[in-house]
Amino acid sequence: MQYRTIGGRQVSAIGLGGMPMSIEGRPDEARSIATIHAALDAGVTFIDTADSYHRDADEVGHNEELIAKALRTYGPSTDDVLVATKGGHLRPGDGSWTQNGEPAYLKEAAKASARRLGVDAIGLYQFHRPDPAVPYADSVGAIRDLLDEGVIQMAGISNADPDQIREADEILGGRLVSVQNQFSPRFRSSLPELELCAELGIAFLPWSPLGGIALARSGELGAEFQAFLDVAEQHDVSPFQVTLAWELALAPVVVPIPGASRPESVQDSAKAADLVLTDDEVARLSAAV
Repeated sequence: MQYRTIGGRQVSAIGLGGMPMSIEGRPDEARSIATIHAALDAGVTFIDTADSYHRDADEVGHNEELIAKALRTYGPSTDDVLVATKGGHLRPGDGSWTQNGEPAYLKEAAKASARRLGVDAIGLYQFHRPDPAVPYADSVGAIRDLLDEGVIQMAGISNADPDQIREADEILGGRLVSVQNQFSPRFRSSLPELELCAELGIAFLPWSPLGGIALARSGELGAEFQAFLDVAEQHDVSPFQVTLAWELALAPVVVPIPGASRPESVQDSAKAADLVLTDDEVARLSAAV
């Protein structure tokens, strides 16, 4: 496994996104635990979750508790595993997603997340999504206070634009360590944010990093995605590995966090860290769509 840096922490170049194990269509707990253990076996040392990764209204923090249980029941030490969680998104239980960026709410949510994760201080806490009803500076100010109070060790933001990245870093006194935005071959509108993070030395964490590749493989997407399938065939690997390797090649600050709900999926994704693409392949994939 190759490594990259988030703040002062070294983490695996490929992380694990926990959401599929807790929302609609989730597997049973045994398979989820097996999936997390398979990730650890493969060298994954970065796991991303959120208090809103749950299905029903009365199970806030379902995924955080699941990850905590998986780490407790894993044989070898997990001291080197960085668990990142998020606050500011809510799921009322009807399938929708809402926001609450009120500072008081975020502070209590972070403390509740720490209790569910069983830690004294959260390794990386991220403001999940801007709340249009709350000034962005107020929400990020709460994250700064959590950092200053030692409730969290590192601070990040998610679903942010370039201006918000700069503003957050200023409010945090230059201590913003990560930005988590959607980015994939099918969804590239966050490329400016990726490039800004590379410029500032801030980790960029693509969520849903495999978006579109499964559809491409099934023939449901256009020929512009064929390049990913062609490169995968040339390397005799899955197109999912090619997709993640391409993202890693875009900048040394990129740490993709593909979601998984099966051990085989996370094992395949982890192998992307060792897949080296040529400059020509990276250029071809970058121009593919």
